Amino acid sequence: METKYYFDYNATTPTDPRVVEEMNKFFIENFHNPSSFYRKAGEANFAVQKARERLAELINAGSSEIIFTSGGTESDNLAVQGTAYKLKEKGNHIITSRIEHPAVLKTCKHLEKNGFQVTYLPVDRYGFVDPEDLKKNITDATILVSIMHANNETGTLQPIKELVKIAHHKGIYFHTDAVQSTGKIPVDVRDLDVDLLSFSSHKIYGPKGMGVLYKKKTIKITPLLFGGGHEKGLRAGTENVHGIVGMGKAAEIARLEMAEEKKKLRPLRDRLQKEILEKIPEVIINGDTGKRLFNTLNLSVKYIEGEAMLAMLDQQGFALSSGSACSSGSLDPSHVLLAIGLKHEEAHGSLRISLGKYNSREDVEKLIEVLPAVVERLRNVSPFWQNK
Repeated sequence: METKYYFDYNATTPTDPRVVEEMNKFFIENFHNPSSFYRKAGEANFAVQKARERLAELINAGSSEIIFTSGGTESDNLAVQGTAYKLKEKGNHIITSRIEHPAVLKTCKHLEKNGFQVTYLPVDRYGFVDPEDLKKNITDATILVSIMHANNETGTLQPIKELVKIAHHKGIYFHTDAVQSTGKIPVDVRDLDVDLLSFSSHKIYGPKGMGVLYKKKTIKITPLLFGGGHEKGLRAGTENVHGIVGMGKAAEIARLEMAEEKKKLRPLRDRLQKEILEKIPEVIINGDTGKRLFNTLNLSVKYIEGEAMLAMLDQQGFALSSGSACSSGSLDPSHVLLAIGLKHEEAHGSLRISLGKYNSREDVEKLIEVLPAVVERLRNVSPFWQNK
């Protein structure tokens, strides 16, 4: 059945028509390589630099601190591996958390196979890293702390400024994966004082295949790709001009419209939460209900499988998620939900509802109408429900 009701904006967003319009000029009309010398190439280069400035303005950075990548995953890899290999003579210890995106967790696992030591900090039942845990785990060999800004599953927002101060007090670099927060809420790299920050285009109504790594001017990292010296030698390869232009336009729109989007979506998210808790018994809200992204609601419906709910909802035109999109091929429960203390069966019964600017009140009311019936039907055939 055709998807009529899309509630998976944390996985990806539709590209804004205004973004597509700006990109179109650089497929055929101006397809030129921005590194070439002639006039049209200069126009392409100008467009790249304009986009760089728009992206810098979104996070209050300097345009020279913006490095273009292929997405959040590459940005995370460049930040974590790039720092690790640059500073390996100084130390070999990295600190991260148990709830990071796989782009950080699997990168750290890779580094562990190559002589680095990694500490994975626990979180409390709301998904927060305890700053005292960070303090206690720093050693003389610690060279990098990487802790995400907003969790992609629960929306919980970490106390990044406090964590950064702890790291910087010991002279340690701090990276944050801000893929879920940048463009939704104000993200100011000067205020946070992070050294490295990753974000992505397709989470903010821009094209897929584009990301950014913010790198503070004073920070040195080792590149992962080698070639023509693009992006100040940190990311070789001919620039994806139309993708860069599209992400730049998406950043401009996000900066101008994010406050209005929050004003619209937060009441819709809160209504969903209220009605679900009232209409469906034995539901757990995962993550913090205060310090979280305004568009995100993660819940566990006890005694049934999340995948079964998703399948039945899909048949009725709803697109939701169970866990993160990057782990959707796995039958294992969400590592994030296990980290906050859920039992395996509770984590298996999770739903992530993430709203975006094209959601309407009618969409929300329809989900409120349909979800309780889906849960009741599944519980009626669940031996866990019958024997609870």
